Amino acid sequence: MKSRSSYIKEAQQIIVSLGLPRAQQNERSALSLLALLNLTPGKSWADAEAPLMGITPIMDWVREHYKKDYAPNTRETVRRQTMHQFCDAGIALYNPDQPDRPVNSPKAVYQIEPSALALLRTFDTERWHENLAEYLARRESLVEHYAKEREQNRVPVEITPGQKISLSPGEHSELIREVIENFAPRFAPGSVLVYACDTGDKWGYFDAALLSEFGVELDAHGKMPDVVLHYKARNWLLLVESVTSHGPVDAKRHDELNALFADSRARLVFVTAFPNRSLMAHYLGEIAWETEVWVADGPSHLIHFNGERFLGPYSRS
Repeated sequence: MKSRSSYIKEAQQIIVSLGLPRAQQNERSALSLLALLNLTPGKSWADAEAPLMGITPIMDWVREHYKKDYAPNTRETVRRQTMHQFCDAGIALYNPDQPDRPVNSPKAVYQIEPSALALLRTFDTERWHENLAEYLARRESLVEHYAKEREQNRVPVEITPGQKISLSPGEHSELIREVIENFAPRFAPGSVLVYACDTGDKWGYFDAALLSEFGVELDAHGKMPDVVLHYKARNWLLLVESVTSHGPVDAKRHDELNALFADSRARLVFVTAFPNRSLMAHYLGEIAWETEVWVADGPSHLIHFNGERFLGPYSRS
């Protein structure tokens, strides 16, 4: 029977043959590929399978069958430095059982792509080299096909008439769309989108040049609100938190945002957006005073938490 190291070496050879970058030609990616194929020691490549596997199950599988114990904080490395590239290369599919599953869902899974599976089942046979050449010749169109499928499942958001962006699928993106398309025209007409969070890409939309005009310079380490709008008529920056991400604007978050936007020449307004009132009721005790609450299923209403005005900024002192 082949040794575990032999399987790992062969998986690395396959990754190189498939043209993945050097950063993915390592043991971690080789073990992830073996997990996607459920290729336990003792099996031949012809026995490769196509189970649905999440990141943690992949790491558990590697630990059980190849005695490689990755630390829990390696999870993001496997996801970002191996599985993302597998998907981009068309080797693996992301959530093939439910393509519109939210990108940050704990139920997210990967699966070996059918054409890649058929190819890998011929590794270490006389047909391998011929099949590899045929696969590589048509892989570009295959990658384009799956890229289009992924794009179809994204959430389109109209930021100005005729101008759209798209965000990763999920309730978080749906609520951000509601904020931009329904909250902003009602309560900040003529406002301009400065920033919109995307769970799949932190900087889903970010006009850093516009934000700098107000005296605010941010880097990737700043914990941005989910949506930032500039209400031009009153020179306000509306900082909107979607409760589907990190919760409402509570006292702690209020202080964080004040600090993050401390240099802003535009005055600050803090808003928490909820998809419905039943979820809002769960957080009522946490919402900070002198902030606003907007509920998507009652879009024409705004709830003000105390203070001397309905919608507007307050002194930071």
